[in-house]
Amino acid sequence: MTAATHSTLFPQVPDSADAVLEGLDPEQREVATALHGPVCVLAGAGTGKTRAITHRIAYGVRAGILQPSSVLAVTFTNRAAGEMRGRLRQLGAHGVQARTFHSAALRQLQYFWPKAIGGSVPRLVDRKIQLVADAAAACRLRLDRGELRDVTAEIEWSKVTQTVPADYPYAAAKAGREAPRDPAEIAHVYAAYEDLKRDRAVIDFEDVLLLTVAILQDRHDVAEQIRAQYQHFVVDEYQDVSPLQQRLLELWLGDRDSLCVVGDASQTIYSFTGATPDHLLDFRGRHPGATVVKLVRDYRSTPQVVHLANGLLAQARGRAADHRLELVSQRPPGPEPVYSEYTDEPAEAEGAARRIRELIDAGVPAAEIAVLFRTNAQSETYEQALADAGVPYQLRGAERFFDRPEVRKAGIALRGAARFGGNDSLLDDAVDLPSQVRAVLSGEGWTDRPPAGSGAVRERWESLAALANLAHDFAAARPGATLADFVAELDERAGAQHAPTVQGVTLASLHAAKGLEWDVVFLVGIAEGMVPITYAKTDEQIEEERRLLYVGVTRARERLHLSWALSRAPGGRPSRRPSRFLDGLRPGSAAVAGRTGAGAAGGIERGSTAGARPAVPRRAQRSPARCRVCGRTLTDAGEMKLMRCEDCPSDMDEGLYERLREWRAVQAARSGQPDFCVFTDRTLMAIAEAQPASPAELSRIPGVLNRKLQRYGADVLAICAGLEAGEDGGRD
Repeated sequence: MTAATHSTLFPQVPDSADAVLEGLDPEQREVATALHGPVCVLAGAGTGKTRAITHRIAYGVRAGILQPSSVLAVTFTNRAAGEMRGRLRQLGAHGVQARTFHSAALRQLQYFWPKAIGGSVPRLVDRKIQLVADAAAACRLRLDRGELRDVTAEIEWSKVTQTVPADYPYAAAKAGREAPRDPAEIAHVYAAYEDLKRDRAVIDFEDVLLLTVAILQDRHDVAEQIRAQYQHFVVDEYQDVSPLQQRLLELWLGDRDSLCVVGDASQTIYSFTGATPDHLLDFRGRHPGATVVKLVRDYRSTPQVVHLANGLLAQARGRAADHRLELVSQRPPGPEPVYSEYTDEPAEAEGAARRIRELIDAGVPAAEIAVLFRTNAQSETYEQALADAGVPYQLRGAERFFDRPEVRKAGIALRGAARFGGNDSLLDDAVDLPSQVRAVLSGEGWTDRPPAGSGAVRERWESLAALANLAHDFAAARPGATLADFVAELDERAGAQHAPTVQGVTLASLHAAKGLEWDVVFLVGIAEGMVPITYAKTDEQIEEERRLLYVGVTRARERLHLSWALSRAPGGRPSRRPSRFLDGLRPGSAAVAGRTGAGAAGGIERGSTAGARPAVPRRAQRSPARCRVCGRTLTDAGEMKLMRCEDCPSDMDEGLYERLREWRAVQAARSGQPDFCVFTDRTLMAIAEAQPASPAELSRIPGVLNRKLQRYGADVLAICAGLEAGEDGGRD
């Protein structure tokens, strides 16, 4: 670990206000010192916007211009708010509130409810989908799971755009939304949903904002009390503000203008939730005297990655495109982006996993690699491929680090050891902080060597390993630190949700990857019908899909791999083509008619052979996957694996399924991997339903890839035939 890395992980608190400004570039310094009046920061991807605004707050606090308790910084995710709190703490700006819109509003709602309304705040429901199902039933409508999710999303959109049930049909048509059901039916369900909430005395996530807005509008005394508390506001990711959030911000502000907003219209990717860049783009119109600063120096990505990102936006249309920022990389040159074409999606996943295995073997940390896809349904194929390749992974959006059971338990053990360390035999031979922490973690079942395979056991090990690594870095940055000091550091990090790095390749959707970055990024499934997604019809929707790909590209620091498959499944007709967004950018493609690209860069590969395009044999056209029970077209990945709707009756041979599970447990134990690394439960169910009699029939079952067919095929077919599996458990 280098001294530079230590200073990044545990930087020294600046000793003065001027020291806070050290290391900022001219534009970032301009942001940090613009402490009066409205300020609009247009910040491109990787340009250090969080650094600029946290240093701005810290400089104002350290210079005595801003009182810490009078500053409210708001953003959109708990992770981003936690990161902001962590940075402010490192800069010596203690006492500044950094929260999401919802958490800030919820605190105010809980505090002022007894005074403004009386009684206690209604219970907040975590998930509204069951309430929506009950509302639909009250309207005599039967919605399947997909329709329930879609109708729930329409209700959420209505609330953040401040649309009442009766106005939904008109508002949805005006916004160009494709309603999942008849708009009048959705309006009816929406009204019934609101009635149910009142009857059951509960509120939902959007109600937190709506009720806070209502109280601030109706009770001027409450509004003035909040305005007396918070006198300076900073809003990050301002391009994602919804009309409801903008209204709340206006009520917080009152007639003042001490507001700093930060955003990038080219990263607007949440319009389906009601977010709009109009508030950002109209900021100077609402505040004619605003200070406007543009951040375009990209410190994250190499010139090659930045070149592709700029090329994507150069072909964009619309209002956001008219305000695009041309990024300028500040990093040394790196490798060109790599473009790869595969015959089918499983081959694409295997290709990505193979490359990732090679990168890790070459010394690239797994935590610095990400696989990004358009929809969560694509995840399973890559989970399986990475598990097959022996690559650890973590799913983005899983439980927060400090909320994980193993981390909470380890924290209790570390706290106890710090308090009673002299009486703990585990610490007898531990002479320094890192060895003390490892000794305590060993009492929780942690070992220096990781378990084989992936899954829950590996994820638990990775969590404890992150604590061990953090102890090493902490001791190197603070020689002489004690176990009690380390526990105090963990407590502060937990409060700020400032989690250490967990080793493992990140699997995430493009939406979930917003705000993150890695050394190596694999953008997979970049084909027409996926990027842009099939249901993106209007020009505005298509352009948002382009921006989504732009966000994916700009997550990469050094290496970028883009790939697509010619068909969905092995044996499928190779009818797909690469995304139109790559036209004029990838080698061998023509620019979009009437527009110029930024030039082709990188190399294109077909399968695993660079530069060579093998002949793709024509195959019989595959019809859409349909349920073999009711005939409905299947779109859910799990249902496609079973070849039936999940709700349709199963003709599975229960005895065969149990024999397959017993066989799988033996194989998993022999290889030291979790059961699902052999075959997932759904794959075993599909096998038990199909009862294949030949390798060809077995290979047609989703989840049975070529490698698994070769290794386990003989055993599985033997079990399906009522015979005993071979003693060797398949071929290696």
